[in-house]
Amino acid sequence: MSFYDRALETLDQGEIRTIQKDKLLKLMRVLQENPYYRQKLDTWGTNPTDVKSLSDLESLPFTTKSELVSEQKEHPPFGRLTTYPRAQYRRLHWTSGTSGQPLLWLDTHEDWETFIRCWQYVYRGVGVSKDDVVFLAFSFGPHVSHWSAMEAAARTGALCLSGGGQTSLERLQSIKNHRCTVVLSTPTYALHLAEVAKDSGIDLPSSSVRTTIHAGEPGANVPSVKKRIEDAWGARCFDHAGATEVGAWGYDCLERDEDLHLNELEFIFEVLEPGGEAPLRDGERGELVITNLGRHGMPVLRYRTGDLVERVSERCACGRSLVRIRGGVLGRTDDMLILRGVNLYPAAIDDLLRAIPHIVEYEVEIRKRSGMDDLLLKIETLDGTAFEEVERAIAAAFQSRFNLRVSIQKALTQSLPRYEVKARRYRRITD
Repeated sequence: MSFYDRALETLDQGEIRTIQKDKLLKLMRVLQENPYYRQKLDTWGTNPTDVKSLSDLESLPFTTKSELVSEQKEHPPFGRLTTYPRAQYRRLHWTSGTSGQPLLWLDTHEDWETFIRCWQYVYRGVGVSKDDVVFLAFSFGPHVSHWSAMEAAARTGALCLSGGGQTSLERLQSIKNHRCTVVLSTPTYALHLAEVAKDSGIDLPSSSVRTTIHAGEPGANVPSVKKRIEDAWGARCFDHAGATEVGAWGYDCLERDEDLHLNELEFIFEVLEPGGEAPLRDGERGELVITNLGRHGMPVLRYRTGDLVERVSERCACGRSLVRIRGGVLGRTDDMLILRGVNLYPAAIDDLLRAIPHIVEYEVEIRKRSGMDDLLLKIETLDGTAFEEVERAIAAAFQSRFNLRVSIQKALTQSLPRYEVKARRYRRITD
C-alpha cells in the first residue's frame, strides 16, 4: 500500500542515511537476480554482495540511457532489464523518445506503489489535499508521468479530472465548470492554455485554480517563466522533476525559494563532474546521478541523468532536512550551446525571452554563417504589438546578459508549434 509520511522528511541526515543503507543492501540482493546487472557487475569485476555501506556504491559502474536503449534493441522488447518473470508485471509505459529511441518500462505492483508514493511527496510538498480538485492537462498516452500523477492525486484524497482527448479550449472549460483548484501540465502548455483563455474571453485569474504544478522541461523554476505563469493564472506555480526510468525524484515546497527537494528517502543522489566521476561540493554545478531504491522490477544503478544541478544541504525553511538543488534542474549536459565561445543553456534563453513583454511563443535555429554558429530566433508576438520594439528588447537583452548578437525574425500569429508535452524549440540547421 502506498503511503506518505511527512515525519520522514524531517529526520536528520544520519537517520536518512540509515534508511538509504537498508534499502541499498536490499537492492543489491535484488540485483543478483537481474540478468542485465548481474552481467554488468560481473564484467566490472564486482559482486552485489561486496556492497556493505553507502560509500561502497561509488565503486560500482554507472548506467546510461544509451546503454538501456542498446540493451532493448539487442534483446527486444525489454532487454534483460527485468528482474522477475513476465507474469509479475502489471504496467507498461514508455518514454517520449524526444532524444532518440523510446525506452519501454515495466512496473510490478510493488514498483507502482513506490512510484505513487514518490508522487504523493510532490503533492503534499505544495499543499494538495482532499479538499482539492486536480485537473491533469495531459493526453494520457503511454507516458508514465500522466497515469502516476493521477493515481497519486487520488491517493492524496483529491478529486481528479483527466484532460485526455480534449482540446485546449475544452480543457479550460472543464477547469472552469468543475472549479478545479490544481492544474498539472508542462510549463509551455500552461502558457499556451493562458493564450487560448485570453483569445476565448476566459478570465483565468478569477477561476478557482490556486496551484499549478509543472514538469517535463525546465520552466517552472525559471524566474521569468514562473512569473508569467503565475500572472496568467493568478495561481502559485510549482516545479517537480522525474523520469520514466527512475521515478518522481524532486519536488517543490510552499516556501517557494525555487529550490527542489531531493527525495533521499527513495533515492540516492550524487552530484558529479559532468561526464566524469569526481564528486562535487555544495554549490558546484554538476551532473545528477540517481540510484532508485524501490523499483526492483527494472532497477537503475547510478543512473546518469544528464541533468545539471547545484546541491544545497542546509535545512529548508519548511522544516524538511532533505538535500535540495538550487533553482531546480539548471540544464542538461547534452543541450548546452556554444555560441562564439559563450556557453548557453535553453533554460537561460527561456528566462531571458519570457521576461520580455508581448512574446507569445518562440523557436530557435542554430545555423552556420560565415563558418560560425549563429542563433536565429523566430518570435511570435501578440497581435497589435510593434515588433520592432520587441526586436530591440531581445537584441539588447542578449547583448547585456551574454555579450552576443543574435538574428531575430518575426513569425506569423499561430505559426509556431504549441507543445502539450516536452517542447522542441531548438533545431540545428546543417548544410
